Amino acid sequence: MRIGTFKETYIADAALFDSRTQKTWLAVGAALLLLFPFVASDYWLYLACLVSINVASATGLNILTGYTGLVSLGQAAFMGLGAYTVAVLEAKVGSPFLFNLLAGGVVAMLGGIIVGIPSLRVKGLYLAIATIAASFIVHFLLANFEFTGGTSGMSIPPAHFWGIPLDTSFRLYWIIVPITVLMLLGAANLFRTRIGRAFIAIRDRDISAEVLGIPLLRYKLLSFGLSSFYAGVAGGMWAYFFRVVTPESFPLLMSIFFLAAIIVGGMGTILGSILGAAFMTMVPELLKLVFDLLPNSATYMVFLSPVRTIIFGLLIIGFLVFEPHGLAEVWRRIRRFFHLWPFRN
Repeated sequence: MRIGTFKETYIADAALFDSRTQKTWLAVGAALLLLFPFVASDYWLYLACLVSINVASATGLNILTGYTGLVSLGQAAFMGLGAYTVAVLEAKVGSPFLFNLLAGGVVAMLGGIIVGIPSLRVKGLYLAIATIAASFIVHFLLANFEFTGGTSGMSIPPAHFWGIPLDTSFRLYWIIVPITVLMLLGAANLFRTRIGRAFIAIRDRDISAEVLGIPLLRYKLLSFGLSSFYAGVAGGMWAYFFRVVTPESFPLLMSIFFLAAIIVGGMGTILGSILGAAFMTMVPELLKLVFDLLPNSATYMVFLSPVRTIIFGLLIIGFLVFEPHGLAEVWRRIRRFFHLWPFRN
């Protein structure tokens, strides 16, 4: 145990950043995020925006699955609800993009609350199947309503901020990354509150939580709502980033991607959402580099999607077997080593 880390008040003990070292690294990270777009190429800016969007959605799923213990395979569907809400408001109403993102989150939250109603009676595999069914229902509705563009989807004009069109990765970076950071801080603070602690109690033992006076249905629906809100906002940012949405943009494979991200990163940790989403986003890019090195690489590109799916599955199995606490636990072990070095026995 490190010396000098004792706390004298409950407020100090519950502080989000409880040491000068953490605050220093936070300042360094903020400085790097501010400098990054000025030195990075368009490709890396594209990846930074995509990673940020995936981090936001993975954080929402971690609230539901990692902290509350409710398995969901419908995260992509909730992202689709948020993306289509943003697309309709931007293309047909022309409302401000921040309002559109908020509306996308609210619509997805309402959908999540409806899907979460069965969670009082079913859990585990049965709840996962229920969320899969909900994702198919959402896909059917998006593909068959006329105002959503049907199977052809919708094109979205670029968002505007003070008259400046957000039509490049550089400009979108200053919107997507700050929103994701705020969502991460909100999630981190959530688990310092009564609501967050109720989520954790439900995850650990829902019957005991109910005996202690925690209304299960209310908090499970709240967890579904918060998770879906995060997914809806992430879907809205996705829509502004790619500027086209179709029902096929949010398949079941995307939900599996986010589940893999929180398993690989570490369930029940905010850091796990960041590390897992970043790692899983970079895997397809690394695969593309590997395929490019092969002779006649264009011939093998047709195998990229199935190979990616297989690797996602192998990563899930590998981390569940060999490192069930994910990359976040690996990082914690590295930190502990340097906290004690050179006095480690």
